[in-house]
Amino acid sequence: MKRFHVHMNVVDLDGSIRFYSRLFGVDPAVRHDDYAKWTLDDPRINFAISVRGGEPGIDHLGLQAETDAELSEIGARLAAADAIALTETGTTCCYARSDKFWAQDPQGTRWESFRTFGEATTYYAPEAACSSEGACGIPEAANPATMSTPQAKAAACCGPNARRDAGAAACCPR
Repeated sequence: MKRFHVHMNVVDLDGSIRFYSRLFGVDPAVRHDDYAKWTLDDPRINFAISVRGGEPGIDHLGLQAETDAELSEIGARLAAADAIALTETGTTCCYARSDKFWAQDPQGTRWESFRTFGEATTYYAPEAACSSEGACGIPEAANPATMSTPQAKAAACCGPNARRDAGAAACCPR
């Protein structure tokens, strides 16, 4: 069964944790100095907040799959809509190891569809920014400079990954 996902940028992490813990009636399941996550069954949601420099408010929405088959089904639907901007396998993000599909809806809202298969000790995997691989340190096949749509370029360059936090502002303006 899939779970709805919301990730919000906040300015005051401690105040936001207090508010959402009271709203949900439970403390976050994951808590770090820059991030907190509630995995709730009622309502069935993966709700995350972070203080990572983004504009306050919704950073992205998503669907969390429990199995490879569920994630493949979501990926097939996104592919049928010609909406996949970036596919990530074995990525580290939000203190978790996951496989993901990134997409944007017609209004520009970013969507992350993912299956988590492990925990991580860092928010992102260590990665060099703007390396010789291509723009922002990503493989040439996913290089935003060679992608055809603005949505694909934005998701590939500005999806949640180490490139954004490693000073890639020239490539990933927000």
